[in-house]
Amino acid sequence: MQLKRHQPIRGALAAATCALVSAAPGMAWAVEAGGDWNVDSALLVYSEIDRVTVVEPLVNMKKQIGEDEYLSGKLVLDAMTGASPNGATATNRPQTFTSPSGNLYTAPAGETPLRDFRDQRVAVSGEWDKPLDRMLRGLFGASLSGETDYTSVGASAQLNWDVNDRLTTLSAGLAYYADTVNPESGAPVGLATVATATTGGNALSKDTADLLLGVTQVVNRRTLTQLNYSHSAASGYLTDPYKIVSIVDGTTGETVDYRYEKRPDSRARDAVFWKLVYRLPEDVIHLSYRYLWDDWGVASHTADIKYRYELDGGAYVQPHLRYYAQTAADFYRHSLINGAALPEHASADYRLGDLTTITAGLKYGWSPTKRANWSARVEYMLQSGESHPSDAIGVQKDQNLFPDVAAWILQVSYSAQF
Repeated sequence: MQLKRHQPIRGALAAATCALVSAAPGMAWAVEAGGDWNVDSALLVYSEIDRVTVVEPLVNMKKQIGEDEYLSGKLVLDAMTGASPNGATATNRPQTFTSPSGNLYTAPAGETPLRDFRDQRVAVSGEWDKPLDRMLRGLFGASLSGETDYTSVGASAQLNWDVNDRLTTLSAGLAYYADTVNPESGAPVGLATVATATTGGNALSKDTADLLLGVTQVVNRRTLTQLNYSHSAASGYLTDPYKIVSIVDGTTGETVDYRYEKRPDSRARDAVFWKLVYRLPEDVIHLSYRYLWDDWGVASHTADIKYRYELDGGAYVQPHLRYYAQTAADFYRHSLINGAALPEHASADYRLGDLTTITAGLKYGWSPTKRANWSARVEYMLQSGESHPSDAIGVQKDQNLFPDVAAWILQVSYSAQF
C-alpha cells in the first residue's frame, strides 16, 4: 500500500556517490581481496511498538565482467503487517471506520485510530559500472518494484569524473521513475466526505525526476569528505488514498464527520548533503548532515554520527546516533472545522507534521577472512510531535493528537566473495 511504501531505490543516486566516501583506506576489504562474485545479503526487521512491522530480506550480487567493469543486481522482499494511523484524531468516544476492503474496525475512545493492513513488495534492480575513460566512470541502473496497489519502474545514470590526480571526484546523475497507483476500491475524490465519496478503479500515475550533483575530496591520508546537492520533482497522484481528516465541531471539538485527504499534484524537493570520514590510527569516524526543503513547506535537518571502534581479530563495534527534525507541510491539519470553508489541500498524515526523531544503536561486525564479513546491528528509534497543539478545540485538548512512535530496528548482514 502506498501509505507504507519503502523507497530504497529513490536514493540510488546519492548512495552511489556515498559509496566513494565509504571506501576509505582500510575499509574496502571486499575490493582488495579479489574474487569473481561479491555477494551482500541482509535481513532487516523494523518493528514499531503496537503498529507496523516490516521484515525485509535482500541480496545484492556484483561480478567483474571486464577490466574495472562490473555488473550488479539486487533483490528485495518486503513483508509488511500491523496497523497504521488512518489520519483521524483521537476523541472522547469510540470511532468506527470502514476499511477499503469493506471491513469495519473501531478505535476506542481516547486512542489514535489505527487501520490494520498486510502487504508484500518485491523490488529488483540492476547496475552497470563501466569505465568510459581513464578518469571517467559511468553507472547505469534500472529498477522495478511492485506491491498490491503500487508499481514503480525507474532508470538512472551517473557519471563520476576523477580530477586533481584522482584526489577529487565530480559526480552528476539523473534518474526517472514512472509509478502507477491503483488503490484498493479506487482512488477517492480528495476532501469529499467519506460517507459519500466516489471512487474510480482506474490506475493513476506519478512521475519523478531526480538530479544529483556532487564532489568527493580526498583531503589527506586520513580524511575524506563529500558534498552533494540533489533536486527531485514529482508530479501526478501524490495523495495517500487511505488517509482521512477528522471534521470537528468548532465549539466542542467533537468529531462529526470525516473527509479524505488531498495533497498537491506536484512536489519539488531540494537537499544539501555533507559527509566526512576521518580515520584515526585504528578507528574511523563518520559524520554527516543533510538539509532538505520543498515547496510543500517541509524543511528538515538530519545529523548522523558513527564511530567504528576496531577490536582484535578482525572485529569492530560501531555506535550510531541520528537526529532528525522537520517542519510541517503548509496544508497539514490535525482536523478541519465543520462548516468552515474547505482549504484547497489538507492532510492529517503525521509524517507531514512537525516531528522529531532520535535513533540510537550499536553495530557489531566481524571479518573471519579477507573474503567474508558478518555484522549485526540493533537500534531504537523514538519519534515525537506536538501532542497538544495550541489550536486544539474543546475535547481535543484532553487528547494526545500526536502520540510518540517507538520502534526497534534489527539487521543481520553477511558479505562474501566467491
